[in-house]
Amino acid sequence: MPDAQVPQMRAVSQHTAGGPEVLTLITTDRPVAGPVEILVKVHAAGVNPTDWYTRADTTADHGSGRPAILGYDVSGVVEAVGPGVTAFEPGDRVYGMPRFPHPASAYAEYVTGPTRHFTRLPASLDHIQGAALPLAALTAWQALVDTADVRPGQRVLIHAAAGGVGHLGVQIAKSRGAHVIGTARRIKHEFLRSLGADELIDYTEQDFAETLREVDVVLNTIEGDYAARSLRTLRPGGTLVSILPLDPAFPHAQAREAGVRAVFMLVEPDRAGLEAISALVESGRLQVRLDSVFPLAEAARAHARGETSQATGKIVLSVASPVPLR
Repeated sequence: MPDAQVPQMRAVSQHTAGGPEVLTLITTDRPVAGPVEILVKVHAAGVNPTDWYTRADTTADHGSGRPAILGYDVSGVVEAVGPGVTAFEPGDRVYGMPRFPHPASAYAEYVTGPTRHFTRLPASLDHIQGAALPLAALTAWQALVDTADVRPGQRVLIHAAAGGVGHLGVQIAKSRGAHVIGTARRIKHEFLRSLGADELIDYTEQDFAETLREVDVVLNTIEGDYAARSLRTLRPGGTLVSILPLDPAFPHAQAREAGVRAVFMLVEPDRAGLEAISALVESGRLQVRLDSVFPLAEAARAHARGETSQATGKIVLSVASPVPLR
């Protein structure tokens, strides 16, 4: 039971693994900012595949004496600062991905996190847009810029190019001067062309591994054999970055023989990366596509939408911000 002496908040929690229906709205204690942390009044929280994977994971801790609250992406307003904080003040609009891969508990009215896991929200964005960016945009940035060092003129292949990470990756690669190739269903090609994609392949009609060659960088966001098949597209000296663990059967020896670097990358909280993303947003070179927005209490519907794998762009939970008309 919540402590009546402690300020309370609403949050979405689960007490067991399962489908979207295990997510329930609860009242629980409001967190308190510790040293070099801020307390953020959440206006919106992003929804990501890692959320529903964790929700369904039977090996995860889904309670054990305290509410299990999902969510990493957050956009909101600083409510209070902990000891030693100089970067922010109450009232500042911020966004970030605190504590990842450890629990951030963003499906809630308040969240805490280290100051360096946040940055100021670009003035051109509302909180719904802000909550859609951190995890997906940082993933794309760290994969394409920090890991692969995409350069002008390089050929970059992005799988699931219309997805949350993919559509941001297309724009980040274009901002680096790359020739961008994307895999997506034909119905999403017009959207991707509007973002700057140069070539598009409908994976239901054409095998990218049979038709593409001399690719410099592959960003893989899909489970199964996509990473292994992508090796055939890469030139010697090319780089494959997978944001999913490489399958145990992945042909590492074949990659080495082909002179290809193949790595698994896990995104990290990163203020410098967020500031670079903010600069792209402010310059008009990066826009986030919203697939759908749901109220906090409808988190189960948001998860159900995500698990269809049909979303174009990002799914967001509105916490204190108005829900756009759908």
